[in-house]
Amino acid sequence: MEVDFGISTSTFLPQSHYKRRRISSDGAESSLSCRALNELENFLPTLRDSEYYTKPCLSELAVREFKDPGYCSKVRDFVIGRVGYGYIKFIGETDVRSLDLDCIVKINKHEVVVYEDDSSKPLVGQGLNKPAEVTLLLHVKSLKHYNKDHTREIVNILKGKTESQGAQFLSFDPVSGEWKFLVQHFSKFGLGEDDEEDIQMDDVSPGAQDPPEMDYSEVSDVDQENVSVNQTLLSHSLPAHLGLDAARMKDLKMLMFPADEADEVDGVNGMLSHESLPFSKESSRSPLHQISRKTIRKNDYSSPVRKTPLSLLEYNPGGLNSSSPGSILMAQQNKGLHLTIAKSEGFELKLKNRTPVSGSHSCNIVDAALFMGRSFRVGWGPNGVLVHSGMPVGSTGSDVVISSVINLEKVAFDKVTRDESNEVREELTDTCFSSPLNLHKELSHETKRIRLGTFELKLQKLVIDRLTLPDICRKYIDTIERQLEVPTISSSSRVLLMHQVSVWELIKVLFSSRKMGGQLKLMEEDEEEEDMMPDDKESYPDVDQDALPLIRRAEFSYWLQESVYHRVQQEVSLLDQSSDLEQIFLHLTGRQMDDAVELAASRGDVRLSCLLSQAGGSTGNRADIAHQLDIWRKNGLDFSFIEEDRVRLLNLLSGNIHGALHGIKIDWKRFLGLLMWYQLPPDVSLPVIFNTFQKLLNEGNAPYPVPIYIDEGPVEDATSWDVNDRFDLAYYLMLLHARQENDFGALKIMFSAFASTNDPLDYHMIWHQRAVLEAIGTFSSNDLHVLDMAFVSQLLCAKQCHWAIYVVLHMPQREDYPFLQATTIREILFQYCEVWSSQDSQQKFIENLGIPSAWLHEAMAVYSSYTGDLAKALHHFLECGNWQRAHSIFMTSVAHSLFLSAKHSEIWELATSMEDYKSEIEDWDLGAGIYISFYSLRTSLQEDGNTMAEMHTLESKNDACNDFVGCLNKSLAVWGSKLSVDARVVFSKMAQEICSLLCDSSSSSSEGSTGEVQQRCFDTIFRAPIPEDLSSSHLQEAVSVFTCYLSETLV
Repeated sequence: MEVDFGISTSTFLPQSHYKRRRISSDGAESSLSCRALNELENFLPTLRDSEYYTKPCLSELAVREFKDPGYCSKVRDFVIGRVGYGYIKFIGETDVRSLDLDCIVKINKHEVVVYEDDSSKPLVGQGLNKPAEVTLLLHVKSLKHYNKDHTREIVNILKGKTESQGAQFLSFDPVSGEWKFLVQHFSKFGLGEDDEEDIQMDDVSPGAQDPPEMDYSEVSDVDQENVSVNQTLLSHSLPAHLGLDAARMKDLKMLMFPADEADEVDGVNGMLSHESLPFSKESSRSPLHQISRKTIRKNDYSSPVRKTPLSLLEYNPGGLNSSSPGSILMAQQNKGLHLTIAKSEGFELKLKNRTPVSGSHSCNIVDAALFMGRSFRVGWGPNGVLVHSGMPVGSTGSDVVISSVINLEKVAFDKVTRDESNEVREELTDTCFSSPLNLHKELSHETKRIRLGTFELKLQKLVIDRLTLPDICRKYIDTIERQLEVPTISSSSRVLLMHQVSVWELIKVLFSSRKMGGQLKLMEEDEEEEDMMPDDKESYPDVDQDALPLIRRAEFSYWLQESVYHRVQQEVSLLDQSSDLEQIFLHLTGRQMDDAVELAASRGDVRLSCLLSQAGGSTGNRADIAHQLDIWRKNGLDFSFIEEDRVRLLNLLSGNIHGALHGIKIDWKRFLGLLMWYQLPPDVSLPVIFNTFQKLLNEGNAPYPVPIYIDEGPVEDATSWDVNDRFDLAYYLMLLHARQENDFGALKIMFSAFASTNDPLDYHMIWHQRAVLEAIGTFSSNDLHVLDMAFVSQLLCAKQCHWAIYVVLHMPQREDYPFLQATTIREILFQYCEVWSSQDSQQKFIENLGIPSAWLHEAMAVYSSYTGDLAKALHHFLECGNWQRAHSIFMTSVAHSLFLSAKHSEIWELATSMEDYKSEIEDWDLGAGIYISFYSLRTSLQEDGNTMAEMHTLESKNDACNDFVGCLNKSLAVWGSKLSVDARVVFSKMAQEICSLLCDSSSSSSEGSTGEVQQRCFDTIFRAPIPEDLSSSHLQEAVSVFTCYLSETLV
């Protein structure tokens, strides 16, 4: 699974723009406890600059710290480096807990600085101020043509420079340019400008050079990506393509895009992310801001003005309509974000000289993001939303693609819920998703409880008796028939729905069981004749055991006749009245015996009608007809005098189906029927029939069982169809019945969308068919998660979050992925919180599924923080037990508002609810503990002194007030800029009220109120963060008291 530590999620920002790294961990249990994540993050060092890397990487540190608590306090041979500049290897064990590596370590061109601020440098041996091996990359002009003299001269210069700085020279590699030296502690080490002139360094920026070969095998995937992006930023940018100096153009760009524009871009990024995830410590900033702030420092602007050129010139919503989740990225995730729709134009390149970007494929348009040092390729949003800067889907190849135009398009996950006019219909959504899933939920289930840390999930598995299979299939058919009653669905959709009805009927025929004399008899011996179909198909009385194979064969024969009936009738209707024999042949392909015999008798052909009445009967009749045909051929009968269609009929009746079909194309179902009815003996079992067809198919002597959308529409042009690609779902069911084995090899292809529909994203019915077949024991597989997740995606697109979680709970448990269900459910809760939390029915449904309430509250807390409803976010963080995050919101956003509104009881309730967990909260005494202390102290000072055993003297009151004032001052220093103006006002009011009560106690106290004690009370008051006017007032009182004290002393 993946866990994000402190990353603000935004669809429009590439991953390399994040401040904190993304950490991948195989220990999926790390996401199961908010408490564990908070504790883990507090131990990790921070590294926001993507040009820097560590070894072990941050992801590996997280994993090792999780598995071995305390690992970050003793990391052996810790390495931090900057690509293209060098790296530092700290010798021995190093304590890297909570280190801000961006502030501590600076690796620049030919120099390294650790603890630039001496005031923050720890003692030697502590932190990173310890022995280390430093490697700097030098770019020497003469390296390509160096000789021993040159090398010796460079080594002497470097050795002298190293020793003069108190370090020990180790080596210099003239090939790679690596200069290694050993330091015992840190200050600033490297070469000065004069030293660089002596060695004759290259002027090219190290970032544009290829970095030396290093072992990055332990760097995480995200780290590698960030390194790759930054090391090629200059060498593969637009100036490099134009043959200009990349470093110089970078400086010019900072002048063209000054700091105010960088701040404005950063503000847009802040609106996109809006709120950091609960585990982040600070929000992300754009690389453009990072570049600008190094050279230009300006004050913040109240209303920044965006300057051209812009990185995003146009926002194009593509083919989204207003009814769909439409602008899901804008409407649900980035509300309030204003996007200006400008004229569609890019950065034109004047082609005086041919450059690598002047080819016809580029349309002479230069990527604005490339010019600005930014990158945008493609991004996926919720519900199949695709954001990209390429060619819109469905556009012609002649269109000019402007790389600075962003397109927003949506994958048609909800195609099955749209009618003929492409409008989403509520009744279609209900019949496609809700009704079948409600039916699935009503069936019997087994529950398996799994422990996930402190939480528990109840996985479910469908259990079905084969005796009840016919009724279950009938109920599923009813849901499909209700969908067919919707008048506005397209004709192609009706074909696919009728096929689904046929599939459920086939499942009932092939895999159901019957009661026999009060006992269960599985109908597995499929033998004897076929024409014994009961009149009432839904009533299954007890029958003799010998009749069971005949009934199953007869039911399959009846199913096959019903499946091809409409095609036979359609082809018969296209013939004229004189084609009687051809019509008879078509009736026989569909086993429509009555129509064929009646037609032959009506034209006066009694002999033919008699033969037709015995078609498909005993093999003796077939042998007689075949023998007669052979006699005619041996005797040299001229068949040209016999009607061709009559000869075709005789071949069919003799069992020679290939001779009968000579020159005629027929669909695979009717061919299977001819094989079953006229060629094979009537007592052959269904598995033999299916295997015989498969053998003919392999030999190329049978039509390919193509899916229904190829066979009957809506796909009319099948020229691009791969014959060896996949079969129709009905044929897969036949093979499954014929093989009767649990490890059926074609399961993944069988349960793919293309087996039953031309919509590759529609899994709404095939998921149920797989569940039913697996529940009755037809097969067993734990490797069909693609089917499960595809159906989950489809449900989420339809805003059926509760059903998506229901489907996830039915995914089989796997030992190699024990936290798969938990991870998926939590992602659904977080990503689609706006949907399920706004519908009480969905939220109640999810709770009834046994999903831990802490997961729901955590998701709602993050969403409430995103929308700015911090009071509600505080409530949910308290409910999910994320005490640190709740405490932070309480202090920075909620407590002061309640205090100024005089809602002191609510403050007391919130603060005391966190008090039991104060050991898990950082700076509790300087946070919510301040409010508890204030109310307790105020109550004590207001009460009669005689009733207080501990505070009956003025001195004890002063001591308590002095401690409180000290905590207030420390709290203001710790929270700093995180506290708003209103929060500081509240602190001042609390101090003011306590000082006033202390002053009153000083003036009214009779016991222990000496002048010295009163003076100490005023010292406490003057230390308090109170307004100056009030402080001046107390100063006058202090002077008066001091005067009286002097008078009494002198007297």
